[in-house]
Amino acid sequence: MKETEPQLYPLKFKPILKEKVWGGKKLNNLLNKKATGNIGESWEISGVENNVSIVANGPWEGKSLDGLLSEFKEKLVGDRVYKIFGNKFPLLFKFIDAADDLSVQVHPEDSLAKQRHNSFGKTEMWHIFQADPGAQLIVGFKNELEKEDYLRTLAEGNITEILNSVTVKKGDTFVIYPGTVHAIGAGVLLAEIQQTSDITYRIYDWDRPEADGKMRELHTDLAVDAIDFGSNPKKESYPNKENFPVHIAETEFFSTNKLHLSQSFVRKLGDMDSFVVYMCLEGQATIAGNGFSEKMEIGDTLLIPAEIEEITFDTKGASFLEVYVP
Repeated sequence: MKETEPQLYPLKFKPILKEKVWGGKKLNNLLNKKATGNIGESWEISGVENNVSIVANGPWEGKSLDGLLSEFKEKLVGDRVYKIFGNKFPLLFKFIDAADDLSVQVHPEDSLAKQRHNSFGKTEMWHIFQADPGAQLIVGFKNELEKEDYLRTLAEGNITEILNSVTVKKGDTFVIYPGTVHAIGAGVLLAEIQQTSDITYRIYDWDRPEADGKMRELHTDLAVDAIDFGSNPKKESYPNKENFPVHIAETEFFSTNKLHLSQSFVRKLGDMDSFVVYMCLEGQATIAGNGFSEKMEIGDTLLIPAEIEEITFDTKGASFLEVYVP
C-alpha cells in the first residue's frame, strides 16, 4: 500500500541573502536573518530562475517552491492564479536594508520586458519597516519632463537635481509602477513586494565603485525607453485599525493589507482563490491551518497555500503585511 504523501500547510522558506555594496547590518540585527557581511537583501519567497526558494519547515522541508508548484498546482496558488501563470510563481518577496543609497533605476513594464528579456516587468511596492531620522526615497521626478531634458541633465551629471526625494518613516507605503525612476536612500529598511522579475535598468550610481574598484554598469539607452517622464507616485494613505485587515495598496498583480493584531484572530481566506503571504512586521504569533501550526516572529515570512480556507492567529500582539493576487 502506497504511503500517503504529506499535504500542504503554512510554508516557511530559507531566506536567500544577498550581499550588496550598499548593504548593512539591520537584516541581522532587527530581522534575525543570522547574516554576516553587508547584506542588502533577504529574498523571502522567490521563483526567480537560479534563486528559487527552498522550504524550511515541516514535511516538505528541502523541497523547492518550483517543485511544490509543479506538484500541487492550483492547490498551492489558486485556480485563477494557476490559469494565468502556470508553473511560474508570480510574486517575489524581499526585505531590503539600505545602509547606503541604492542606485537610481527604473524597471520596464511587461511588454517591453517580454520583448527584451522574455521576462515579466516589475511593478513593486515598498512598505517602510524602519527608517533612520531624515532617511529618504527617490520616487519619480520633481516635475514632468521631456525626454530631451532628461538626457541633457543626465549627460551634464546633474540628474539628482531633477529627482523627487521624499522623507519617510515607519509604516509609509509606496507603489512603484514600471517606468518610475526610483531609489531607496541610506537608512531605510523596507519590505518589498514585486512581480517575479530581476530586470533593473541602472541610471545613476553615485559614482560609486564596487568592492573590486570597478564602476557598476549603467543602462542609459535601455532605461530611456522605459521611463515614464510624468510618473510621480504619492504615499498611499490608510487608516490604523486593530484586528481588521486594512487595505494599503492595490495593483493588478498583487493586493496588500496590513493586519495589526492585539488578540487572537480568525482569518477566512476561501474567497481569495489565491495563495496568501504574511510578512511579520512586529511581535509574534502562531498561525494554524490545515492541522499544522507555525510560529512567526518579526522578520518571518509565511506562505498560506490557496487550498487552506481559514487560518487562526494565536497572539497577544503582532503586525503583518498580508499579500495575495487579486
